Amino acid sequence: MSGITVVMFVGEGDLAQIMFNGLKKQFFIKKVIMERKVPKRALIKKRIKRLGLFRVIGQILFIAYNTILSILSKNQIENLKKKYSLSDLNYPCNILHKVENINDNETVDIISSIRPDVIIVCGTRIISEKVLASINSIFLNIHTGITPKYRGVHGGYWALTRKDFKNCGVTVHLVDKGIDTGGILYQDTIEINDNDNFNTYPYHQIKKAIPLMLLALNDVSNNNIKIKKRDDLSSKIWSHPTIIDYLKYRYLRGIK
Repeated sequence: MSGITVVMFVGEGDLAQIMFNGLKKQFFIKKVIMERKVPKRALIKKRIKRLGLFRVIGQILFIAYNTILSILSKNQIENLKKKYSLSDLNYPCNILHKVENINDNETVDIISSIRPDVIIVCGTRIISEKVLASINSIFLNIHTGITPKYRGVHGGYWALTRKDFKNCGVTVHLVDKGIDTGGILYQDTIEINDNDNFNTYPYHQIKKAIPLMLLALNDVSNNNIKIKKRDDLSSKIWSHPTIIDYLKYRYLRGIK
């Protein structure tokens, strides 16, 4: 096991658990700090301010539709977990600490006491400048998209809607104050089949992300971080699809 100390910032859900279980045998993960889901009302208000009322209504309608789609996706998700040997075992209770917001002072106090070499970010809100500046640790993010072309959320899905298969994948990158703008360390692409949909793409991505994160952690351990330039790609932030977006690409391009 490597001598570096790791802390994870995670959101609720099994993808971060899968990442944890994929790393724990090779690296010492001293603490997992989990933030609770952002209250829906606050999230909606923030989105309306940024995107406008009409688009947010469309996103809410898609979320309602996706509730049904997620139920229908359960068998395929379990099949992928078995196929890829993805473990979603719970975090050990003695290392798990829950916070309301990953950017709370409570988080700063915890990481200041541990002083980890690396902080892995998986499924949380954007890390604030206050937290980033509070400690001299390397922050690494698992992003479900190829940056800089597919920053924001659901990068794999948006690449598929553009038939941009060579840029449908996952990125491990350094974290800075921007939105998925940190230095790229590793990237890989995924392949899907007719059984996949919006809810199953992330399991293909997390399967590819685990070995990439292991490579990045080994680079940190060996003081050998090398940033990869992607000047060949444009840069864009993507948001959640609306119901109109989803139905358009579902029936015109077959992207489920």
